[in-house]
Amino acid sequence: MAQVTARTERTIDAPAERVRAALADYEKVRRAILTDHYRDYRVEAGGQGGGTRVHWLLQATNKRVRDQLVEVTTPGDDRIVEKDANSSMVTTWTVTPAGPDRSVVAVESSWKGAGGIGGFFERTFAPKGLQRIHDGVLENLATSLRD
Repeated sequence: MAQVTARTERTIDAPAERVRAALADYEKVRRAILTDHYRDYRVEAGGQGGGTRVHWLLQATNKRVRDQLVEVTTPGDDRIVEKDANSSMVTTWTVTPAGPDRSVVAVESSWKGAGGIGGFFERTFAPKGLQRIHDGVLENLATSLRD
């Protein structure tokens, strides 16, 4: 099994503190910025930052659905880490100031991929698909912070 990684980054016109607060708000903001790839979203514990537990189904492709139960930690002021209890997937959101009213948001997901020919296809195609999904979430985040 090889490690599979998908990384996406976007500059957002909002201060880093505001972006971090929005990303850490699983009760309202996260629910609102998810793309249609996410279904059955529910907060099971917490709702704000570390200690939150949230569930969703991620429809990565027509045939591939991940049932994710995510535990949230905030190991630093600039990072939110989501660990899926149902798989090896870990997603890290990093927010870096890029001036007083701009931020760079990077989202990186990694997991242990399958072996064999299936693993080859997963390593080849899954990162691009997940990058597109994350880019849509980042676009929705940027739009929500403009209002």
